[in-house]
Amino acid sequence: MLNTSFTIKKLVLLLVLPMLFLCQSCGVYSLTGGSVGNLKTVNVLFFENVAPLVINNLSQSFTEALKDRIRNQTKLSTVRGDADCTLEGRITGYTIAPTVLPAANSATAPIANTNRLTITVSVKFTNNLEPKNSFEQSFPRYRDFQGDIGTQEQALITQINRDLTEDIFNRAFANW
Repeated sequence: MLNTSFTIKKLVLLLVLPMLFLCQSCGVYSLTGGSVGNLKTVNVLFFENVAPLVINNLSQSFTEALKDRIRNQTKLSTVRGDADCTLEGRITGYTIAPTVLPAANSATAPIANTNRLTITVSVKFTNNLEPKNSFEQSFPRYRDFQGDIGTQEQALITQINRDLTEDIFNRAFANW
């Protein structure tokens, strides 16, 4: 009888103890690594495209991608007007340039038929609750591609937007 009681106590301890540790967490970190601290609301302003080469839907798609990342990876409420923190900025660069990649075999000439699409976003993050966490920074990201940009442009923009929003999110909410 004593052994059964002791075994049940061990089993309960093994099951309950990990749950206690999970319940004891402070709750400001999400499973995605973002830390919002005491922030409850965020205002993401429209990112105007002021790059020399303007793509019609780039401002809208980037702004929405940033809002989606924040909604999906934090518990922050997106609001207009006064908020605990604000993200604002401009798309300052959109360039397509040829790149030269080294050949797989060093005896052959480099490959020159590759192009690079680069998008640069200038961001101002204002944390009204903890001003020391505010920043202004430029974020460039690129994707290399071959062939005509016209058939690949929207897919490349989507991929670059994903990378840019991850960089901005990490800088604002994970302090990276």
